[in-house]
Amino acid sequence: MVAKGLMGFFETKKILLTGGAGFLGSYVTKKLKSRGCANVFIPEYPQYDLTKIESIKKAYQDAGADIVIHLAAKVGGIGANMTKPGEFFYDNLVMGTQMMEEARRLRIEKFVALGTICCYPKNTPVPFREENLWNGYPEETNAPYGLAKKMLLVQSQSYRKQYGFNSIFLLPVNLYGPGDNFNPETSHVIPALIKKCLDAKKEDKNEITVWGTGKVTREFLHVEDAAEAILLAAEKYNKSEPVNIGAGFEISIKDLVSLIAKLTGFDGKILWDKSKPDGQPRRCLDVSLAKKEFGFTAKTDFHEGLKKTIDWYRNKLSHTG
Repeated sequence: MVAKGLMGFFETKKILLTGGAGFLGSYVTKKLKSRGCANVFIPEYPQYDLTKIESIKKAYQDAGADIVIHLAAKVGGIGANMTKPGEFFYDNLVMGTQMMEEARRLRIEKFVALGTICCYPKNTPVPFREENLWNGYPEETNAPYGLAKKMLLVQSQSYRKQYGFNSIFLLPVNLYGPGDNFNPETSHVIPALIKKCLDAKKEDKNEITVWGTGKVTREFLHVEDAAEAILLAAEKYNKSEPVNIGAGFEISIKDLVSLIAKLTGFDGKILWDKSKPDGQPRRCLDVSLAKKEFGFTAKTDFHEGLKKTIDWYRNKLSHTG
């Protein structure tokens, strides 16, 4: 069924969707199809290694795209960022730079680039406004990743200025939802905490250990809302200025742990490993520009979104033994 009021724009477009088989990408794919888009090309690894220019050229040749939505990225939590900062910098920088350059060279109609909240300076005042983006250095644990992604904004703006190339740059907060990455080596905070609580229950443990002090705050956006924002921007937004994509609220990690423990039914003790880094002190976006420019507002209630994510993971565990 095609979404009401959105007929037309995507029906005639060929989309090259990098990262389309991933967490966010799978939701974007579903939403494109619901909007009547019959031509979505997803270049999957290892057939297409988007850190290599030959693979990028092949992807463009095979896709015959009008619009590129570039979601592919090397991502992970604080631990993964600290272990592999070089890979997080190089892979993200090279993928983004070469994808956009090739799109410009081929005169692609529009390029949608995804940044990250990690682009923002460490001590950005809350709520983060787009104009604060250059007022300092990012939080050290994920600066290589954040800066690599931020270069896409510089490239986007300079290409529009010199070549009239239509590219946009979106800044999403931490995403969560069914289908998230629950691998403890690379997962972000919500799936990591859900897994800890459910594992502790299964193994009859009466305590879990969480990194940091619990005092820092984060903002979370349901993945389905993020996918909706990306498609609204792809359809309606055609300016150089970066745009925040978020839900516009913040929650402390301490409160988040308590909430996840409650929703998973874990009633044991929570220990804080203060030798581990907290990451950025606070995170919360000003989301007014997205609403003004392309009518995006997050719809998913955080408690409901968490419940659905927990239920999805429980169900997955029951099917995998």
